[in-house]
Amino acid sequence: MSEENLIRFAGRMDQLPPYLFGMINNLKMEKRRRGDDVIDLGMGNPVDPTPENVIEKLIEVARDPKTHRYPVSSGMKNLKREISLYYKRLYDIDLDAENETLLTIGSKEGISHLCLALLGPGDSVLVPAPAFPIHIYAAVIAGATVVKVPISPPESFLNRIVNICESFYPGPKVLMINYPHNPTGTLCDVDLFKEIVALAKRFKFMVIHDFAYSRITFDGYKAPSFLEIPGAKDVGVEFGSFSKSYNMAGWRLGYCVGNPIIIAGLSKIKGYFDYGIFSAIQIAGIIALRDCDDTIPDQVELYQARRDTLCSGLSRIGWDVEPPGAGMFAWVKIPEPYCQMGSMQFAIEMMNRANVAVAPGVGFSEEGEGYLRLALVENEERLRQAVRQMRKAMQEIDREKDLK
Repeated sequence: MSEENLIRFAGRMDQLPPYLFGMINNLKMEKRRRGDDVIDLGMGNPVDPTPENVIEKLIEVARDPKTHRYPVSSGMKNLKREISLYYKRLYDIDLDAENETLLTIGSKEGISHLCLALLGPGDSVLVPAPAFPIHIYAAVIAGATVVKVPISPPESFLNRIVNICESFYPGPKVLMINYPHNPTGTLCDVDLFKEIVALAKRFKFMVIHDFAYSRITFDGYKAPSFLEIPGAKDVGVEFGSFSKSYNMAGWRLGYCVGNPIIIAGLSKIKGYFDYGIFSAIQIAGIIALRDCDDTIPDQVELYQARRDTLCSGLSRIGWDVEPPGAGMFAWVKIPEPYCQMGSMQFAIEMMNRANVAVAPGVGFSEEGEGYLRLALVENEERLRQAVRQMRKAMQEIDREKDLK
């Protein structure tokens, strides 16, 4: 038997398209290996340092051999307690630390495993689109059907959910939401969450809220927690992350809070898949929640300055840009006539001609076609340089068209 006939993947693999961000990353690494200075606006990978006291606590605890053993898979009690105190302090939400909080290896892992716990063949999940890929493909991997709901215009979003719920039998089992939204930066208020809770109870679906960008908000906006709404814990859970607020992306530390039955299901399936998070990281997470809230405004100020630099620079070269109110990204429409080449080809052109890595909108589903997601992770001078190089690349494309 040939190797080609021997190696057979599961059918679900056919439903997973090439991971476009991996493709862009590979192009970026190839250019850097050749010595090119690539400005990376493609991946939302924080470059600013983790708070020093968090790092010091990690080093201190990692020296203790007792922390080298397998941790408790659901998370340390003291960190779960600190998360419950954090929610009470910020949102006036009461959480049972033991039954309504669970530690995850980042929110992406938690959402993926929760989909395995909640969804299977015959189930359907509603996902606002464009969407962060895991919000779609975690459900696909679990065997469910994904029904995409355009997130804009916002006033139509709830009506679309109602129409789908009234048209489908059986109705959708889960609604996946994400505010502040990645990639578009769409914001919400408590009124939207109230409507979603009411719809969840009316149509009997569960809600998963990805709250990864909870603290990275601009211009005085404060992002509400889904769990602030009376009855929200009856229908769903919320995922949070240390990655963005405390610059701990590589530490892989997140959490799920909310409905205790859903939490128990996630805990059960995680017990089969992983052994939890290194104890030293969990203890460092306690320090972050307890002592590092004062670092967040400075980080937000950095992101807001980068946002203003990037968006004003793009506006000056003729792009129609609306500055985001939260998050680490600008969601921008590719101007005509370059939009016609498609976001993936435009991203490749910017990589090859401008040495600027960008995330093509189509990587967030076909509803994102015609857009780019630009990460606010480079410093302001590098962002200005990126705009200059992109402008030069587009002028080069124009000259080549004129010659044809």
